[in-house]
Amino acid sequence: MSKKKDKSPAFHTYGPVPSRRLGFSLGIDIIPFKTCSLNCIYCQLGQTPKKTIRRKEYFSASDIISQIKKKLDSGQRIDYITFSGSGEPTLNNALGKIIKEIKKATSIPVAVLTNSTLLSRQSVRSALMGADLVIPSLDAATQQTFVKVNRPHSSISIKEIMQGLLKFSKEFKGSIWLEIMLVKGVNDSPSHIRKLKQAIAKIKPEKVQLNTVIRPPAEKHARHIGLKDLEKIRNILGENCEIIAESSREAQISSSENLEAAILSLVQRRPVTLADISASLGKGKEKIKKSLDALLAEGKIKSVTHKGSKYFEPK
Repeated sequence: MSKKKDKSPAFHTYGPVPSRRLGFSLGIDIIPFKTCSLNCIYCQLGQTPKKTIRRKEYFSASDIISQIKKKLDSGQRIDYITFSGSGEPTLNNALGKIIKEIKKATSIPVAVLTNSTLLSRQSVRSALMGADLVIPSLDAATQQTFVKVNRPHSSISIKEIMQGLLKFSKEFKGSIWLEIMLVKGVNDSPSHIRKLKQAIAKIKPEKVQLNTVIRPPAEKHARHIGLKDLEKIRNILGENCEIIAESSREAQISSSENLEAAILSLVQRRPVTLADISASLGKGKEKIKKSLDALLAEGKIKSVTHKGSKYFEPK
């Protein structure tokens, strides 16, 4: 008898959203909210209530594929189809199957954002082989720093992650852009950056992308790093290293879907500003504001201020 899958959310797709590196990205969410192997101090989705390393088909793969195909027929601009969203996508053991079905339906490139924790498993590396781009994370080069910044499941070690990244880099035929999330005073010391550089030299990614805390983090002490310091770190890490800049927020083609439902779908995946929502949905800010006010009044979302900007989050 097959195990009952988690209750499916209203949307497995969100956006297309303007991405800082992928243009207009159609987000694919195949994991229940905050289902993850890490509890990162900088996570824009808040705390992970219960960390897990268990892979299973959390939602119906056919439902997910159906929703993706519907989005592909919407006429909106989509530059990448990106597995990201509410948790760690490699925890869904149908990931490889879904990628194969997408490749049958469209030539739009597929990207997968992963925290790298399961890359030591052959089954996970195999599932990713159909993707065009994988963006794995590596925020730490020592176990001590790894625990401080990523707060992993007790069974995961940074040594295992690095071994998985190394194996994957040798097997994968697509592009690998290694992302490093830097938190001020936690993983940005010169000695730690040098250790990260040594790890990067072994992995040999096409790009190294430096990120820092932009949106409201899980922990208030998770602070961003200024541009000058990021530039110094970039220079240490080498010429294939880049600082990820904020999106230019080019306007999306307007969609006919229910506006409040579309806003909720975005808010549930990450904190967003009025400008983010407007660019993602191709709607005017005044129209968006009316829907936001209604959702706030209904208690479905809340607003928070971070670094002088107002973000909207799930209630």
